[in-house]
Amino acid sequence: MKLPGKTIARNCPKLSATVGTAALVLCCAMHLQSQPTNSRHVTLNPSAADYAAGRAAKNVNIHATPANTPRGHSAGPAELFGSPRVPNMNSAPDAGGPRFPADLSYHGGNVVTSMQQVAIYLSPDGKCTIAACWGNPEGFLSDLAKSEFIHITDQYTGTSADNRYTVAGTDVIISYKPSGKPLIDAQILGVVHAVAAALGTPNGYNNEFHVFLPPGQDECFTDGFKTCYSPDKPASFAFCAYHSSADFSDAVGHVLYSVEPFQDVSGCNVRPGTPNGQLADSTNSVLSHELIETITDPDGTAWWNSLDVGIFGEEIGDECSFILFTDSSVYFDPSNVSLNGKNYAIQPEYDNGQHACTTAP
Repeated sequence: MKLPGKTIARNCPKLSATVGTAALVLCCAMHLQSQPTNSRHVTLNPSAADYAAGRAAKNVNIHATPANTPRGHSAGPAELFGSPRVPNMNSAPDAGGPRFPADLSYHGGNVVTSMQQVAIYLSPDGKCTIAACWGNPEGFLSDLAKSEFIHITDQYTGTSADNRYTVAGTDVIISYKPSGKPLIDAQILGVVHAVAAALGTPNGYNNEFHVFLPPGQDECFTDGFKTCYSPDKPASFAFCAYHSSADFSDAVGHVLYSVEPFQDVSGCNVRPGTPNGQLADSTNSVLSHELIETITDPDGTAWWNSLDVGIFGEEIGDECSFILFTDSSVYFDPSNVSLNGKNYAIQPEYDNGQHACTTAP
């Protein structure tokens, strides 16, 4: 993504935008991180028009990672995977031989051959630092992009270029006053619209915006509050994160984005003892899941499982979200991997060529 040649600066008053019954008061600024970066400092103020654009967005395609909760286990493909999906009704091959029920099928849609990623962090009253609340997501994404692991996607995208999923040199910090109510996807889309419009770049399949939510902030698909990330409300706690795409009617156009709630909670976190600790690696593992599913199935029309054998509708990451049960807890069970010379714990991804979940192509 080519950033604009001049700094965009505006006054940043608090803006209250109400969507359904949830309210979000926010002011945002591009933030210079302490980690090595070429970040530019930019301030911007999402407007009422941004939130209106979020409410009016079309073709919103949400695909969620189920939580390790009773609600997450009971939610089916129609609820968590968004777009209408039809099982493959083709008969078994006459020649016989092995069949691979977990292999992904291609459904004709777009894939992402290269893009740049922008991190957007929601910080309550500006008090949630990146390191304390999420670890180092941008450092992780950069290492992932330079690793062999990312080349698992080559077989689905038709390209093998190195470092093709880069990280922008700019991140966004949004300071807001939590209302005590869940945010909903239309509000997230308002924030994405504001950032995409301010950067003034072509979107489409060139960028993905990762929106990170702080500890204690619930988020739901809609203001019905039935399908949510809600550790404090088990009855609606169905997902840990999701990736999505949507169409705005103005010049911003088509966008790819993911919603990344705080992952170090029961139902979403990885097992103890990972290289970077549960907070960072819980963030990293789910983030890699959403990124790689965006690459291979950005709109719900590309690579997913169309065989009705219990994993129907699942994408490249869904099939490999291994779970570890202990006497008192349940965790995601990632694999220890080296990415660009650094150790992480992230889940494997499904490889059609190997007919297995793997961490290397």
